[in-house]
Parts: sequence; C-alpha cells; structure tokens
Amino acid sequence: MIKLASRLGRFQPSASRVASQRAAALKAQGRDIIALTAGEPDFDTPENIKQAAVRAMARGETKYTDTDGTPELKQAVAAKFRRENGLEYAADQISVGNGGKQVLLNALMATLDPGDEVIIPAPYWVSYPDLVRLAEGAPVFARCPQNHGYKLMPEVLEAAITARTRWLILNSPNNPSGAAYGRTEMKALTDVLLRHPHVAVMTDDMYEHILYDGQEFCTPAAVEPGLYDRTLTVNGVSKTYAMTGWRIGYAGGPRGLIKGMAKVQMQTTSNPSSVSQAAAVEALNGPQDIVRARAEEFRKRRDAAVELLNRAPGIACHKPEGAFYAYPSCAGAIGKRTPDGKEIKSDEDFTNYLLEMGVGAVHGAAYGMSPNFRISFALSMERLVEACKRIQRACAALR
Repeated sequence: MIKLASRLGRFQPSASRVASQRAAALKAQGRDIIALTAGEPDFDTPENIKQAAVRAMARGETKYTDTDGTPELKQAVAAKFRRENGLEYAADQISVGNGGKQVLLNALMATLDPGDEVIIPAPYWVSYPDLVRLAEGAPVFARCPQNHGYKLMPEVLEAAITARTRWLILNSPNNPSGAAYGRTEMKALTDVLLRHPHVAVMTDDMYEHILYDGQEFCTPAAVEPGLYDRTLTVNGVSKTYAMTGWRIGYAGGPRGLIKGMAKVQMQTTSNPSSVSQAAAVEALNGPQDIVRARAEEFRKRRDAAVELLNRAPGIACHKPEGAFYAYPSCAGAIGKRTPDGKEIKSDEDFTNYLLEMGVGAVHGAAYGMSPNFRISFALSMERLVEACKRIQRACAALR
C-alpha cells in the first residue's frame, strides 16, 4: 500500500464540488434534482471567443508558451487593468495561470513561511483556507455577519492583524454572499492596511462585472495608490466570459512577487493552454456588450430568488449586491423536524433535507458561517423559480 502524505490532512475536498457531484449522482439515478450548487455561469462562451481559439489552432499555436503568459495576453491584461481599473502594470508585473486558483496558490507558495498568517473574511470561498494551509500558512478568520452586509468592518480587520500577518485576501463581489464593497467601504479598509506596512492584500476580483443596482466596482490598489506595491490584483475570464473550463486566471502585482510566482508555476504546471490564452486575448480585447447583457439577466434571477426565498418559513435572505449567489440564513429551520422525524441540527442537515426534496445547495459551514446555505442562480429562470418553490414547500413541511 502506498502511504499518503500527512499534508493531505490539512485540507478538505471542495464542499461546493462535492455538493454538485452528489446532485449529479442523484440525477443519474433518475431523480428530479435542481442543482443550485455550481459556481459557473450557465451561459455558453461567446462565439467570437471560441472562434479566436479555432483560429489560433489553425495558425499552429499549439506549442509551449512563456511560463506565465504569452506577450499578447499580458498586453491584453495590462490594457484591461488600465481601461477598467486605472491600474498600470508592465508585462513583467503580470502573471497568467491555469485559473485564478492557481494564481492565488502561486502567490501564497511564493510568500508564506510556516505559521505565517493570512486574514480571510468569513463567509469565504471554500478554497481560501485550504490554499493557505497547503502553503503552510495559518488562516485567520474575520467574521462578517449578515447584519454588516457580510462585509469586513475596519475594526474587525484591525483586531485580526498580528506581527505574523502576511496577507489579507479580499473577495468582492463575494462568493458566497454576493457582498460588494463600495469605494467608501473599501477606503476604510485600505486606511487600516496603510497603518500596517507588513501586511499585503490579495484581491479576488473574479466577479467584477457581475454587479447590480448601479453598484460600481472598486479594487484596493486603485482606491489607495499607497498600497500599489503590496497588492496582488487577481482576476480571470471564467465568470465574466463564461470560460470556466478554459482555465485562465491572471494577476498584476509587484515585480519581485510576479517573478517568484513564475518560479512556482514553472515547476508545477508550466504555461497555461496556448489555445485558451488566445481565446482570453479575444475575451479581453473584443466586444463587451454581452457581459452587460448577461449581468442584467443575473439581476433578474437574483430578484426572483430573493423574493421567493424570503417567503419560505424560517429563511432570511439578504439581497446580494453582486456575483450570482445568495447566502440565506436558515436559522429558523434549526431545531425543527422533517416529515419523517429527523431533527435539523445544522445547516448541513438542512441542505441534506433540501436534497431529499429535490434541491441541491451547499451548507454554510463550508464557507465559515452558519447557519446559512449557498445557492447559485446561474441557471434558467424557470428552474430557479421551481427550486425556490421546492425550498418553500420543504420549509413549510418542517415541524
């Protein structure tokens, strides 16, 4: 028998992927399951982007590329940062990886020594703590409750910082809550960071273009230029352009850090797919109208989901400001019993019950805050409405 490494005990499989796989397995058995678990747009990759990949293959662009991105893609990323965020990055300040997750891990591997601390606002994307642990760091959780809009308060950030703190990971709009920081809110956080020069900030801006109700996107290095030299601004094409399977993430940051990240990537995966990089160039440089149109469709779904969920007994759903998730509280269901007599003791019990009732969701404990659950509204309006009605019926059946 091959002995497995002890490091595997530091982290867990992705809860959202596990929930999606459970729902898929039941579907395969013939069950009518509506999965609200997937963290990806249900739209197809735009045709102009797919055709750019076809042309790249026809030109023979199927060989190795530079480790952390082709010159063409780095140029497109630099232009995007300049155009949309007011940030200036040269080619040697840009890193391209196999999805945003690799970019984040590269940065953590390049900067953390054992025991170094990384502040992670909770609720958080399920992968952040495990990426930190994989790099031998220590995640430090900063609680962001619903009555604060699921947002990090300056005083909470201040209290979490120690001499061992290396990074703050900030995700806006947020997965799982949909919380998005306005400029004033972001400035309050950057003011705290200015007082602690040993702390860097790693942004996760993947949902930048999925914002609602006139909310304007902002990112720390643009809000506070004094943090430019200690900010890694991470983004990608997965959510904005429905390119999750193409696996392209990117970041802009200090030259020394970018060089270190390239060194890590060189000895792990080497370059991202050459064809995917060509497609990403078209995504960033090409027409952007479809991005706005799809964000509006997500808004309509959000409004429908929030209204329906708030009608479910025991559910309180905060209206998300961005992304395509809602993160309702199910506190009113805890302690009740299902029709077959099972007690709902936790949000995981609650999502297991929902699955029995034909709806796949992810329990809130996986995101660091309970009792909640996450739903994705990246599916058709018809199926979303039916899923929410099933949740209403499931909650009404509790006693």
